[in-house]
Parts: sequence; C-alpha cells; structure tokens
Amino acid sequence: MSPTPACDIEALADDAWLLRFGDRIDPELNAAVHAMAARLRALNPSWLRDLVPAFASLGVFFDAGVDPARVHAQLLALVEACASDGLAARKEAENGVVEIPVLYGGEHGPDLESSAAELGLSPGELIRRHTAGDYTVAMIGFAPGFPYLSGLDPALALPRLATPRARVAAGSVAIGGAQTGIYPHESPGGWRLLGRTPWVLFDAAHEPPTRLHPGDRVRFVAIDADEFDRLVARQDAAS
Repeated sequence: MSPTPACDIEALADDAWLLRFGDRIDPELNAAVHAMAARLRALNPSWLRDLVPAFASLGVFFDAGVDPARVHAQLLALVEACASDGLAARKEAENGVVEIPVLYGGEHGPDLESSAAELGLSPGELIRRHTAGDYTVAMIGFAPGFPYLSGLDPALALPRLATPRARVAAGSVAIGGAQTGIYPHESPGGWRLLGRTPWVLFDAAHEPPTRLHPGDRVRFVAIDADEFDRLVARQDAAS
C-alpha cells in the first residue's frame, strides 16, 4: 500500500479549509482525496458541515461558530496520522461497482463513428474499449450531478469539439480529453458524444439529489434500443 501523498492545508473561506494533495489530475492524488474524505466522514466531528472532493483537493466546511484554528489543528493531526499509519491512497469500494447502461451510437451517440475513425478504430471496438474501463468518479462539477470519471484508456482520449453544441441531451455519455463523463441534464457541451444512458443522474427532489458520488467506481454496460426504452418506461412509472 502506498503512503498518503503530502497534503497542504490552505484557507478556503471563513468557514472552510482546503486540503491540497497536489495540482494535477492524477489517480493516486484523487484516491488520496477520497480516502481522506472517507476518514473524515467516519470520524464525523461535531463541527463538520460538508466535504467537497475535487481532483487533487478536498474542501472541508465547518460550523461558522467554531474557531478555525481548532479545526485546522484537528485536520493537521489527522493528516499527520494518515501519513504515519500508511493510510492507503484510495477509497475502499464500499458499495462495489455501479453499472451504468448505455445505448451507444445513432441519435444518442452522434460522435461515435467520427470518434472511432479519428482513433483508428471501428465503432464496435471503441464501444468495447469504453465499456472495458474501470472508472472512478473523480469529482462532481461543471453542472449539478456531472461526474468526471477517471480511468479512461489513454488510447481513447479525444479533443473536445472545436464548436460546442448548444444542446446536449440529458444522460449523454461522452469523452472530453483524457476523461469520460455523463451529462446529467440538457445543457451546452463540447465533449464527444458516444451514447446515452436512460438513468436520471440528478433530481433536486430526491435526497441525495445525485445518483453518483465522488469516489464511486463505475462501469458502462452496452444495451440495445429495446432495453433503453424499457428502462426509460420503468423510471417514468416510478417517478
């Protein structure tokens, strides 16, 4: 097990500290972020109000009535303890792997064929490689519920579109640079659209509102049009 990477603690706001593990997108750093978040959730100090994981940092929000120096001291002690006891730089898979159904290509994946051609692959091979990935939700950002997924095969990295689309359908599964992700609701976007999941990833009326969370492990599962329609109908009936 690798040791926890060094971590700096910086002021983020009057009621927040930022634990910075680095300044780059790196699986080990991101795993350390989620491991620290898991440790803090397990300790559940009375002052803790929220945790916001990012690629290489963790925002720790605390009760505004608590002395920031007290929180800083406890965080520093935790960081030092994690370094000395060799806390693994990864979050344990508490709930296994989340399998996300995806209908690839056609109207739901308008960039599949052109992306495959650009990569020198057939559309089927691109789908096979994309569904073979073991992904981790590195962070939620850009839009409520949008999961940035690390773990994309480097051979599948694709530049974003030169001109972003004005409308991307909710559930669209896409590649942007060295990452893959899912648009949680209709919005503009410039990532390459490979397919679409029938799952609803963000619903403000639900608690929690997001279906995926930082640190979750994810795999994509290819489905056909009939299965897509069946899953949409099931969700509509349940809502």
